[in-house]
Amino acid sequence: MTETVETKLFIDGAACGTSDGGTYEIFNPARPAELVGRAAAGTPDDVERAVKAAHAAFPAWAALSYGERGALLRKVAAAITEDMQEVETRARLFTREHGKVLRETRLEISRLGERFVQSADYGERLERDDLIRAAPNDTIITRQPRGVAALVVPWNWPLAILGAKLPQALMAGNTVVVKPSANSALAPTMTLHKIAALLPPGVVNILTGSASRIGDAIIGHPLVRYVNFTGSVDVGRHVMKVAAENITPVTLELGGNDAGLVLHDADLTGDAFQRLYRGAFMSTGQICFALKRLYVHRSRFDEIAEGLGAAIDAQVVGDGLLPETTMGPMNNAKQLKVVTDMIAQARARGQKVLELGQVPDPALYAGGYFQRPTLVLDADPGLSVVREEQFGPVLPIVPFDDEETALAMANDDPFGLASSVWSEDIDRAVALARRIEAGYSFINAHGPSAQDGNGPFGGFKKSGIGRNFGYEGVIQFQGHHSISGAAGVLLTD
Repeated sequence: MTETVETKLFIDGAACGTSDGGTYEIFNPARPAELVGRAAAGTPDDVERAVKAAHAAFPAWAALSYGERGALLRKVAAAITEDMQEVETRARLFTREHGKVLRETRLEISRLGERFVQSADYGERLERDDLIRAAPNDTIITRQPRGVAALVVPWNWPLAILGAKLPQALMAGNTVVVKPSANSALAPTMTLHKIAALLPPGVVNILTGSASRIGDAIIGHPLVRYVNFTGSVDVGRHVMKVAAENITPVTLELGGNDAGLVLHDADLTGDAFQRLYRGAFMSTGQICFALKRLYVHRSRFDEIAEGLGAAIDAQVVGDGLLPETTMGPMNNAKQLKVVTDMIAQARARGQKVLELGQVPDPALYAGGYFQRPTLVLDADPGLSVVREEQFGPVLPIVPFDDEETALAMANDDPFGLASSVWSEDIDRAVALARRIEAGYSFINAHGPSAQDGNGPFGGFKKSGIGRNFGYEGVIQFQGHHSISGAAGVLLTD
């Protein structure tokens, strides 16, 4: 019999049950009848305890130097990755509850540790104030932490996305209340427990459960001084409304409908098709900044369709725990229907739709939340698979004849998260990337495997507000504070 686990909340330095003892069940998306575990179903009373614990812990945590906080972050980074047997146990659990292949869960855990170190490395830079000498006054421009930060994490890459906000919030001097997604809460919560236990009580508090029950209580709590949310546009809009009641500032990293532009001189030798594949289909396409629209110069269209199609057809779709599997199921039935409806619409409109990849276990495939990786060739730009975020394993490919047309199509979208340009002429690619309305652009690559975490990440338009990652991601969790005095008196050296 497959082992099940149960996770608790973590409030004020200790793991604990909920105020009413409630839990909820999480099932394996590859085998939806298989119970993976139970997570604590938090209540508004639990929210109150967690926020008050974070608020009480804030003064002492904020009073530490950047060096002291950085040292604790490095200790955390070591602790969550040093016991490889325990890391593997968490990775396998996460694959069972989420569906993604095991090597991706291992990558998430390792990246979380790396991002704690990265944030700690900004300590010396964060210590420096900006100084203005301009008679009759001198001014010191410093920054200070905001207080309790609410961190809301989605189900698709919860550990990696924790690494984009948790160490940054802590390094900036804030205490936190973390709300993982209800859809994949077990392994992330176990990881968070390890982190929280290494820090002073109240610095990191963890609440799991339904967003409909506790989400507004967290975001709208008057002691929460900052909200960092990653998720859908519709929920992000709601988060803004709730936070506005207390004039609480927010960072929102929302959806994306990322365009990739393959120019006539793109280098398609070597592993180019593998990079295209990873950009679009990593994590079964369930990545906010996955490649979701591919615009290809007409002279290279057939080459792209054939080469990318071959790379996709070699993939093995199945249980993410099996060593031969390269693409797992989608995480949930709701998102699977979004994708299958888009594919059905494309077929109904007479589009050329290629469902590719190998399915060694048809019975498993039929019973789980699976969708084979799919291409829609010469896609009509008006199709939902082009106009809307798929968040699944389907990619439309649209031909173009000139770069200005490609640029116009790329920018004709309400989202502006990421993009990519594929060209042998790097200067030309960068010049075109500068004109794409996106917060992050890749050259000859796309997606998490090509991302530099030292650079700020976020979007324009409906893709969000503010930035995560990098030095800029740390100072998002701070407010500027100007201190002014008489020239030559305040600043004497």
